[in-house]
Amino acid sequence: MVFKENGLFLLPKQNGQYYIVKGEGYMDIPEITTPILNYHKQLDFELESSIIGNSEMQYVDFAYANSLIRTFINDRTLVLTIRGRKYTPEFDFNVGHHNLKIKSVQTEVDAGYEGASSIVLIEAKNSNTQNTIIRQLFYPYRQWTTFTKKPVLTLFFEKRVINNENIFHLWLYEFSNPYDYKSIQLIRSARYRII
Repeated sequence: MVFKENGLFLLPKQNGQYYIVKGEGYMDIPEITTPILNYHKQLDFELESSIIGNSEMQYVDFAYANSLIRTFINDRTLVLTIRGRKYTPEFDFNVGHHNLKIKSVQTEVDAGYEGASSIVLIEAKNSNTQNTIIRQLFYPYRQWTTFTKKPVLTLFFEKRVINNENIFHLWLYEFSNPYDYKSIQLIRSARYRII
């Protein structure tokens, strides 16, 4: 509460060490108001395991297994190659007029895919998210841009229940300047029902 009232937010510097930064470290997740698109699943059998539980990861896996993520990104070559926690290499970036140096910060990617020409990183939620800290997208983005020469795409994914059916929301973001924390921009978004 004190941080919010004073316009402050935390960014990890190294595991156990943090920067206290003045400014806006969060971004709003815009409502997708375009019509819900019908997406025909690509599997010719039912995934029984996908209805067990209610986790973010299972919905990402369900969308990927039915090729929704490949279709949204327009890359049929994407395969799952990244998941879980990893530590960042050393990098620096700007937040406003401040230059921050990061080293060995633990990040977590809900799912990451590599295709012939890009890497796609997913931050997934399972609730009606209205805003999120940019760090969850920025740190993995910077991490993977140091590991690969391929373009790194950042996808925010959320399963929402609308009129008793699961609707999959996808937002594709990019950082116009990889050294600027606040340079995040929405490229496009869509929402789907998988039928």
